[in-house]
Amino acid sequence: MTNQNSQIHKLDICGQICPSCLLIALKEVNANRSLLAGGGAIHILTDSRQAINTIPGSVHNMGYHTNIVKAEGHYRIEIQSA
Repeated sequence: MTNQNSQIHKLDICGQICPSCLLIALKEVNANRSLLAGGGAIHILTDSRQAINTIPGSVHNMGYHTNIVKAEGHYRIEIQSA
């Protein structure tokens, strides 16, 4: 789901495990490159601790900045242009 007003694409992948989490995240980053280039962000909600280790490194290698926010019951991985 993309919120056009704040230019944040939100994706909930809670319940998924790696490598599925990583593959879904990379697919979303590739599909939303124009959003990221325009100053938007992708927020991925996950409850997988492995995902918070694999996704940021892979996304960083693609030239994007990530921030991980711990919330109740899940993590939010925020992806933006570097």
